[in-house]
Amino acid sequence: MNKNNNVYIVIYATVMIVIVAVLLSVAAMSLKGRQQANIAVEKQGAILNTIGLGGDADKVKDKTKYIQDEYAKYIIDSYVVNGLGDRVEGVDAFALLDMLKAEYAKPREEMRLPIFTAKLDDGTVLNILSVYGAGLWGPIWGYIALENDWDTIYGAVFAHQGETPGLGAEIATPHFADQFRGKTIMSDGEFVSIAVLKGVGASAGNDHAVDAVSGGTITSRGVETMLYDCLDAYLPFIEKQTAKPSVEIVPAAVATNVEENKIESYE
Repeated sequence: MNKNNNVYIVIYATVMIVIVAVLLSVAAMSLKGRQQANIAVEKQGAILNTIGLGGDADKVKDKTKYIQDEYAKYIIDSYVVNGLGDRVEGVDAFALLDMLKAEYAKPREEMRLPIFTAKLDDGTVLNILSVYGAGLWGPIWGYIALENDWDTIYGAVFAHQGETPGLGAEIATPHFADQFRGKTIMSDGEFVSIAVLKGVGASAGNDHAVDAVSGGTITSRGVETMLYDCLDAYLPFIEKQTAKPSVEIVPAAVATNVEENKIESYE
């Protein structure tokens, strides 16, 4: 066949495309398991970062083993609740992290929300909630660790898919996330979430606000909206955890009769 013929060129190009496509498909399938494992470790690391752990991962030889061991040691429980504040049985909280966009789009009663319980070396128990929203160029997400009062923020971690480097992408930096430590999401028993205020020092003295990212107004606003919407979805469950148990008050006359009946029963 004449190699300079157009037919030959078309056939040759087609064969090469098929061969390359097959090789890429085989490579993708063979690496899929490893990719999923890496994604899982990344999520575990982010959860640990929320409670101030996992920071030495880049300093050890086997980062994956380090994260997995730390996660197994400090994350003592995980479970799923719905938007009405009830536990949902039979759902893997960690696997649910891949479906948060769809879950938050559902009616409140159908939402499934993951919660992770951590216990630190000093016995401190923390509750880690997952949040998901929209930034300027794509999805943003993160984790909020609440102290056992279900109000005070112990730590926070945020991530994004495609925010602008040096601007909106700064939400993924410790400088931004560290502002949340010690902030509270309730005010006099009412849910207020965390505001993200524009301007350096704008949140000074405000227990329910942090400073926005400089030059990342839309992304910062996205974080604020994400926190309000997602924490509000968890609110029915939070209210159940913080509700004071009712105490039945027995009238004095009834109490006296009870004591008299006890005395008579022993005579």
